[in-house]
Amino acid sequence: MEEVIRVKALTKKFGHLSVLRGIDCSIHASEVVCVIGPSGSGKSTFLRCLNGLEDASSGEVLVRGVSVHDSKTNLDTLRADIGMVFQRFNLFPHKTVLENIILAPTKVHGLTLAQARARASELLNKVDLLDKIDAYPNQLSGGQQQRAAISRALAMQPSIMLFDEPTSSLDPEMVGEVLVVMQALAEEGMTMVVVTHEMGFARQVADRVMFIDEGVVVEEGTPSELFDHPKEERTQRFLSKVL
Repeated sequence: MEEVIRVKALTKKFGHLSVLRGIDCSIHASEVVCVIGPSGSGKSTFLRCLNGLEDASSGEVLVRGVSVHDSKTNLDTLRADIGMVFQRFNLFPHKTVLENIILAPTKVHGLTLAQARARASELLNKVDLLDKIDAYPNQLSGGQQQRAAISRALAMQPSIMLFDEPTSSLDPEMVGEVLVVMQALAEEGMTMVVVTHEMGFARQVADRVMFIDEGVVVEEGTPSELFDHPKEERTQRFLSKVL
């Protein structure tokens, strides 16, 4: 299977605080990797390093052979292929759902308004939000806003999707509607890296689960290996609290 992301000895420091301490891993095409671990363990920082939202202190991230943190790399071009969905939906509050979705495709990919609107309509229909195409974010529930944010990311037609705890800001009854959309993406073969606290989703959808604690990958494996037969004491201790 094609390797699309390669992480080599990635470290990240904020002042004297080492948040990532030498992470090595690979992500392959159409693979769904769920990243789990306690709060403050470096999961979100790791994800943000993958598309250059955070600079690496040392080490390297390669996306399809292109070094993310090389000063010569065009990050706008790189990010057009890497969609990202955040904890907070980050929709522009003064723009409608449609306007949020068509902004980047028209500016970056040069789509006409008609082309961008057609793509937006198709994506919103896919996430069951077509009837909200002219609504503003404050007229939507949290789950609807997150589904709109996923549609916005997909409008750029990325080959890789990063999700940073996409359900953590949602009321419990809204979590399922977002996870259903993400599961459908996985089934379509989208390459996905998902930082999540939803262990049921990780068990059901992930090809591989990475447990990160104190800035290192403590253990990784299939969902069955990690959840049912964790080898490391730190993994066992964490899972005993969340399962």
